[in-house]
Amino acid sequence: MLLALIRKELLALGRDIHGMGALFIMPVIFIVVMSLALKNVYDAPRPASLTYAVDARDTGEQAKAYATTWARSHGAPVPLPADWQERLRAGSLKYVLVLEAGLSDELALPSFPTSSRVRLLTEPGLDGNLFNTLKAELAGAAGELKARAALSETDATPPKAGASMADLVTAERHAGSGPRPTAVQHNVPAWLVFGMFFVIASVGGLFVQERQGGTLARLRSLGVPRSTLLASKALPYIGVNLVQAALMLAVGVWAMPLLGGDALSLRGIHWGALLVAVGAVSLAAVGLALVLACAVRSHAQAFAVGPILNVLMAAVGGIMVPTFVMPAVMQKLAAWSPMNWALEALLTVLLRGGDVAATLPHVGRLVAFAALMWLLAVVLFRKSSR
Repeated sequence: MLLALIRKELLALGRDIHGMGALFIMPVIFIVVMSLALKNVYDAPRPASLTYAVDARDTGEQAKAYATTWARSHGAPVPLPADWQERLRAGSLKYVLVLEAGLSDELALPSFPTSSRVRLLTEPGLDGNLFNTLKAELAGAAGELKARAALSETDATPPKAGASMADLVTAERHAGSGPRPTAVQHNVPAWLVFGMFFVIASVGGLFVQERQGGTLARLRSLGVPRSTLLASKALPYIGVNLVQAALMLAVGVWAMPLLGGDALSLRGIHWGALLVAVGAVSLAAVGLALVLACAVRSHAQAFAVGPILNVLMAAVGGIMVPTFVMPAVMQKLAAWSPMNWALEALLTVLLRGGDVAATLPHVGRLVAFAALMWLLAVVLFRKSSR
């Protein structure tokens, strides 16, 4: 009986071309678009590639040394145009360094400065990370020149010409055996979660259609248990979720490099942990879909409430906007979203190289949420089918 009901659901799902498109094509489009649009979010800023000019109002030796030090790591400046303010506003010139009078005297003093002698003027649309990076590097360059001036007054061995305080620090993202984080590493699992939860609309629509057409009533009159009816609707969509996961991962691995994006790396991941995480996400998504399917009473409700709830959970849960760029309040709110639990479970495997044990905190929440949703679906279905 269960197999016959599952076959019926698969036939109905196969006829729902628009629903299948929403489940498979929409997440692929989001993965491609968002991965390309956010390609540089995880990359280190590249201030050395920015076009800049220098307005040297101090022609002393220390000011010249400061400009030379800056050009060594950021490239030679372009000649300062007469209309540099207009070009800066238009964005054709990315920034201008104004070396104010008195800079040389300030750099020669073995003390902290008390007034500004270097002004950084940038074009209005310069990325905030790049702006802060440039500001920090300008302060660091001034600190090095002050240190050199102070050392020249002592008996210490003078530093080599190419030596820099930057050589003291090396920086890297540590992800164990996992891959380096990229926009693709975030967006593939993010929109995979979104697509898996989007079964809400398809399940709700088919459920309403069968209720209004009398199919559910006829099956109940034949003695089909309610639990069997719900299981027959849930199992096909769990299979759909698994196919979605395979397709989205394939898009990240093979399609994104062809489109100019980074490739999704599956090197070194724990495949058992990935299967556990995907399974938990699917149980939670299908459980929520069944609750809404049992609660709505019309196609309009099914195709309005479900997608709206899906989008809200995605916006709050870090799917549309990564949680690391959210303010602290939103990050706390994101921790309550099932989509965030799902995303973190997948990131633990795909990005952090975690095993099954590492996914358990998020998988446990998803399984508990799924159990609650399935129980609620049984209660609502029993109430609506009386």
